[in-house]
Amino acid sequence: MSTGDVMKNSRAFAMLAIAILAGLAAVVFASKWLLQTSSGSTVPVAVASDDINLGQPLNETMIRTVSWPKDSLPPGTFKAPKDLDGRVVRTNLTRGEPVLESKLAPVGTKGGLSAVIGEGRRAITVRVNDVVGVAGFALPGNYVDVIVNTQEPEIKSDNQQQSISKIVLEKILVLAVAQQVNRDDTAPKVVNAVTLEVTPEQAEKLDLARSVGTLSLVLRNQVDDHKLLTDGVTKETLLGRPLPPPVPLPEPVRVKYAGHAPVKRNCIGVLSGVTGSQECF
Repeated sequence: MSTGDVMKNSRAFAMLAIAILAGLAAVVFASKWLLQTSSGSTVPVAVASDDINLGQPLNETMIRTVSWPKDSLPPGTFKAPKDLDGRVVRTNLTRGEPVLESKLAPVGTKGGLSAVIGEGRRAITVRVNDVVGVAGFALPGNYVDVIVNTQEPEIKSDNQQQSISKIVLEKILVLAVAQQVNRDDTAPKVVNAVTLEVTPEQAEKLDLARSVGTLSLVLRNQVDDHKLLTDGVTKETLLGRPLPPPVPLPEPVRVKYAGHAPVKRNCIGVLSGVTGSQECF
């Protein structure tokens, strides 16, 4: 091998070594840059480590921390599981779902049904059966209308009262059926009690309705916000019979007063000095 060939080979090895070193340096710098970039664009977020039912108090074993992209971070997240110790969830959480402040009851709330009652609302339980409870399809999270069947307050001409059915409450949220509050279950359940979420005024109306008649629940679409004002149905309107004409009110009696002729009296003139007067008797 000549001296020229040796020099060419050594030069080729030198260039190969330089290329390998440059490649290794590029890999090292790229990995460092990626680590710095990734660590700066993610933040720790507390998520549910398993499925959690509404009304359930949280503890550190139910929460784990994951890295979440900073640019897509939802508002109200928590960074550490210890920040959620003792808090109560108001909605069901699925595994891996971030725990948000909007899905938690206020601080100090105890677990159970009271944690899922909305602000300014009340929970009232009504007794139902397999028919009244919409064959078990009135589940937690559904909305229902409440119908009362009672007697009309007006007394008819034949001294008989008519039965009437009337919708008294519309779009009432079902909080629980019996003691179950899970809103993910879609299987019908025939129970003997349903708990509804109402306003204080609606609670008074519902309590009066169940004391004066029987109640029925009507299942409605969850996204239907339209409200209807109905007159109720009686036996006459149900059968299509014409309503009796209203009884005319008696005309008021007008008292006529006859004028009296003035009483005729006798009068004489009296003269006293330069003045005179008239006396009547």
